[in-house]
Amino acid sequence: MTEIRALTPGDAFTMLLAGNERFITGRTQHPNQDAVRRAEIAPLQSPFAVLFGCSDSRLAAEIIFDRGLGDLFVVRTAGHVMGPEVLGSIEYGVSVLGCPLVVVLGHDSCGAVAATCAALEEGLAPTGYVRDVVERVTPSVLAARAAGLTRPDEIVDEHIRNTVDLLVDRSRVLADSLAAGRVAVVGLSYRLAEGTARLVADHGLGVPVRTPGVEEESAHPA
Repeated sequence: MTEIRALTPGDAFTMLLAGNERFITGRTQHPNQDAVRRAEIAPLQSPFAVLFGCSDSRLAAEIIFDRGLGDLFVVRTAGHVMGPEVLGSIEYGVSVLGCPLVVVLGHDSCGAVAATCAALEEGLAPTGYVRDVVERVTPSVLAARAAGLTRPDEIVDEHIRNTVDLLVDRSRVLADSLAAGRVAVVGLSYRLAEGTARLVADHGLGVPVRTPGVEEESAHPA
């Protein structure tokens, strides 16, 4: 467990993307998924990343990043919208569990983003608590439109960036940890058909971020 706590944000990000690359190429290792691992982490967990993702059933974090038990501290909501419970959970992963990396994971064909776009275009809000999800995604869609972004994937990327910024703005724990270099907060955009996870937002890593509008097929060269 101590090796995980010694990881830098960059180390954790490299581990995460290495697992995604294994998933993409069909060379998955399924690490930390046996009885030995189960027994090892029963007394104490030490994940290397907090993953805040959309609840979409096609976005199972441990599968698409080829990880196992105790590797990822996962928080999921529809459209990765956040409230106090989400912020508290993410802060727990950083301040108590010592995770050096926080990842916001969005994806193409996001139902929450599509529902928000439809509500704004048609002027009809959904009923029940789905309306709350739409209301929380609305600022991202409006920001995308103000920036001249119209393609669905561009709007999804803008929502991911806005979520990352909102996390850092609202959480003093994350902001202080980020300033001290103990954690990085990044946003990844996942392609459902290809299985690729593309960096679209970065606080603390210093890794080049893809420019909006560049075709995503070039993100993972053959």
